[in-house]
Amino acid sequence: MKLFPFPYFVRSAPPFASLLQPLALALAALLGGAAAQAQSFSIVINPGDQAEQSRYSVFSDWKAGLEQGLRRERGLGLQISQSGDATADLSATRARLNDLVVGPAHVVGSAIRYGYLPLATVEKPVQAVLVAPQSSPIHSLADAAGKRLGLPQQDSVVTYLLRGELNAANSTLKKHFSAVVESRYQDALLVCLQIRRCDVVAVERSVFERWQAGGEPLKAVMQSKAVPGLSAAIKPGVLSSVEGLRSTLNAATGNSPLAHLKLQPVAAEAFEYVSTLGYFTPRALPGATVVDAAAVAKLLQGGAQLFDTRPESEYKVGHMAGAKLLPYGEKSAKEADFKAEDDKFELAKLPADKSQPLVFACNGAECWKSFKASHAALKAGHSKVFWFRGGFPEWRAAGYKIETTP
Repeated sequence: MKLFPFPYFVRSAPPFASLLQPLALALAALLGGAAAQAQSFSIVINPGDQAEQSRYSVFSDWKAGLEQGLRRERGLGLQISQSGDATADLSATRARLNDLVVGPAHVVGSAIRYGYLPLATVEKPVQAVLVAPQSSPIHSLADAAGKRLGLPQQDSVVTYLLRGELNAANSTLKKHFSAVVESRYQDALLVCLQIRRCDVVAVERSVFERWQAGGEPLKAVMQSKAVPGLSAAIKPGVLSSVEGLRSTLNAATGNSPLAHLKLQPVAAEAFEYVSTLGYFTPRALPGATVVDAAAVAKLLQGGAQLFDTRPESEYKVGHMAGAKLLPYGEKSAKEADFKAEDDKFELAKLPADKSQPLVFACNGAECWKSFKASHAALKAGHSKVFWFRGGFPEWRAAGYKIETTP
C-alpha cells in the first residue's frame, strides 16, 4: 500500500534607579507567592477535524464557556491549551496529565477508561461513513478492497472508527486498500474524489450530508456505529463541585458561549463502543515475552533493565520505580506491520551486552511505543526482550512504587 501525504535599545539607568531594586524584588516575590498559591488547573481542548477557522471558533467557545463555568472555583489558575494532536491527547489521558479534557469521542473515551468523569457532550453524535461517487460500482466495504482510500490523519476519530471496523473484519488499512491519501481536513477529501485520485473517502456523516446538500452526487457505502460528538471529561477530586460545573455546562443557554452547541449530559457507557476500537496493540510479539506487573518486579530484582518509552513529559509526572527514560519517537501507523524507518529510537542507549534482559513499557495496551521498541531491540539482536504490554497504568493499578522526576 502506498501512502501519499496530502527594535529598541535600553539606555543606562540613572543612579537613583538602583534604589528601586529592593522594591521591585519585593513586589516580584509577592506576586510570585500569590501565583504559587493559586491552584493550577490544566485544560486541553481538541476541536477535532475541522477547518482552521472552525477549529479556532470551537476552541474559543469551549474556552469561554469553561472559564465561565469555573468562576465559582476561587484561587483556580487556569491553563487552557488548544490541541490538534489526538495521539498526544490519548497518551496524556492515560498518564492523566490534564485536569479537564475536551475532545472527540476516542480521546474522551480513553480519559473515562482511565478514571475521568464525563461532563457533557454536544447534541449531535458522530458516525464515520465511507463515501463513493454515485456512479461508482462500489456498494460496500468489501467492494472497496484494493481501491484507493482518502482518509483524515491517523489520529482522527473517523480513522479510529474505520480502523476498528476493519479490525473487526480481520483486516487492516494496508491490507484492504491499495493506497491511502491522507488529508488534514475532511473537506479536502471531496476534491480527492472529484479529481479521481480517491475511489472512496472516509468522513463524518455530517460532512457527507453537507456535501450531498450542496448537490454533490455521492453515496455512503458503509457506516460505523454512532459515538458521542465533541465531549468533556474531568479528573475526579480536582474541583470542589464537579456537579456544579456539569450543571453549568449542560444548562448553557442565552448568552453562554456554549449555548449553540446544545450540550447535554452523557454517561460513561456512551463511550464503550469507541473504547473497544482503534489502536490496541497485538497480544503477542514473536521473539519477545509478554509480561505483567508482577513479572516485571521480579525481573528488576534479577537485574533486568526497564525502559520507559513514553515522552519525557509523561515520565517526569510519574514512572515505574527503576525505569530509565528511553523515548520512542513514533511517526509510523499503529499497526503490526508498521514502517520502523519512519520512527526514531536510540538503540545505542541499550546495553552493549545483548544477552541482558530488557523490559520495555509505555502507557498500556493502547500504546504502541513499547511494542515497537521491543521489535527494534529484537531486530538489533537482543535475545532477552520482555514486553510489558500493560505498562504504567497496570503498574500503578497493582500498587507498585512510582517515582517522579523534577
